[in-house]
This record gives sequence, C-alpha cells and structure tokens, in this order.
Amino acid sequence: MPIISDTAESLHGPQVVALVYDGLCTFEFGIAAEIFGIARPEMGPGWYRFASAAIEPGPLRALGGLQVLADGGIDLLESADVIIVPGWCGAEAAVPTALIESLVAAHRRGCCLVSICSGAFVLAATGLLDGRRVTTHWRYAEALRRRFPALLVDEAALYHGEDRIFTSAGSAAGIDLMIELVRRDFGAEKANSVARRIVMPAHRSGGQAQFLERPVAVRRETTLGPLLDEVRGGLARRWTIARMAKAVNMSRRTFERRFVEATGLGPGDWLVAERIEAAKDLLTTTTAPMEEIAAAVGFGTAHSLRHHFRARVRLTPSAYRQEFMHIAASDVRA
Repeated sequence: MPIISDTAESLHGPQVVALVYDGLCTFEFGIAAEIFGIARPEMGPGWYRFASAAIEPGPLRALGGLQVLADGGIDLLESADVIIVPGWCGAEAAVPTALIESLVAAHRRGCCLVSICSGAFVLAATGLLDGRRVTTHWRYAEALRRRFPALLVDEAALYHGEDRIFTSAGSAAGIDLMIELVRRDFGAEKANSVARRIVMPAHRSGGQAQFLERPVAVRRETTLGPLLDEVRGGLARRWTIARMAKAVNMSRRTFERRFVEATGLGPGDWLVAERIEAAKDLLTTTTAPMEEIAAAVGFGTAHSLRHHFRARVRLTPSAYRQEFMHIAASDVRA
C-alpha cells in the first residue's frame, strides 16, 4: 500500500490527482508530485491533497526503468478537484475511452484539468479543447494540429488556460503552470514560497500571454543576485543601466554581458519584465487606480504602463484586471 503521512491525512484542501500509465513520463509526473504532494505544514491544513491514479492495470513502468504503484485507479478522478495529465506516451497513442469519459465528467462537475507537455493530446481527445487556444511542446505542435484540427495550437506559449482547462509546453513549462495554479488558488505569497523551495522564479504568472520571447533565466550569478533582489524590492526607483553597473562595481559593457549570461535578458528588457509582473499582481490583488500602479512599479505614468503592458501581454491593464481578477476570485479555494 502507498505510504500516506499523518500530515497528508490531516489536510482538507483541494484534491489533486495525477494520472499514471504504462510508459509514464517520470519527470512530468514528478513535477506534479513535487508541487502538490510534498508535505508543506507551513501552508496550513487547507493545502492540497495529492494522489496518483492508474488508468490501466499494472504492472506500470515509468521512464528510467521504474515500476509504479499508484494510490488507486481511475475511480479517484471522481473526487478530484484538479486532474493532472503528465506527458503522454506518444502523439499517436490512443487515449482510453474510459479515461476520456472520466475527464469529461470531471470537468462538467467543476474539476480543473491540466496537462504537461504532450499530455495535451489526452485533453484534446476529450473534445473539450475544440476551438480553444492551447499549447504543447514545440516538437509536438504540428502533430497536435494534424490530429486535432479544431484546436488553436500556440507553440510559442509557456501555457494557456481558460474555463478550468490548462495546457503547458515542455516539461519545465509545466513547473511554471503548477506555480501559477498555486497562485490562483492560494495567492502570490504562497506561490512564491513554493517557488523558492524548488529554486524556481515565481514571476512568470499571467495565463494566456506567456511567450517564449521572455526566456527562462539561464543562471543566477552570485555577483548579480543581490542587485536583482534590490531592484525587485525597489521597482519604483529610477534604475538605469549605469546605476546598476555601478552598484556591482562593473563597467557598463561587462555588466550588460554578465547580465545577459545570468538572466537571458538585457538589463532594460529584464527591468520592464519585472515591472510588468509587479503590475500584474497589483492589478489582480488591489483596486488601485492605474496612475498609482504605474508609480508603484516604476513606469511613472498610466500611459507608460499601458504602452509596455500591451506590448508584452497583448492586453491592456484594464482588460487584464477584468479577466484575471475575476478568475482569481472565483478559483481560490478555502
């Protein structure tokens, strides 16, 4: 029998169920288990409960020569609040009819459906994604379009989500999406706490407008780490490249080179991106006017905020607030 800790037994939060199948993608399943299955007593008794559900009889194998014993079978989906589909076993692999029916029924009763990487093929097989914008790993995008022509496949996105159905790109993008789900359910502070524990950035929130033109940080140089934290903590201040370079005792040329190596972005682009993310949090967690938000995050004026926000997010700040404040309010679970 699977081992369930006393901590897990005392939880009464949302029930997260990850699918297990023969040929399981170990890393993608591990993402779900890492975010939702690890004991986090600091989060309180309302934190997630986690279980694994085998969709077929065993023995089940996972990538890397592992054998998997799940917590239960497909009947666990009947009590799930969130169902996670790890990367599927193949773009052309058939999805069992019983699984399709269970996923459709779960969504109909209010369950959230989530896929990581090629798990999008499973959700697509339900028909629930027809006419929706979705994503998957760029290597599978064309196959997903070909097999499910009713989908709007966006291979440039890290993740997409609407109406309680979420799809994410490659494996690492699944982590971004899982953290985003935590943010929607429990708020930015707890999402940031989870991200810190797994040493991941928590600032790439924002649902349907996350594009790979904003690259994942390559590494975080120890010489720049304190500066990045200082800038994030004081976005309203006037940060120039020269000022940042001086703060770490580098020439401007050396600083710009080291900055790109450490973050994947130039200093100016990184600063704008950080200000946008801070603005997103204020837009969805406060009713502050645009001028106040613009000043708080360092854009100065509402006009400047709208200009940069629309260029990066493809929405106006007002439209973003209207869409995502509503989602955050309706999706948070006590």
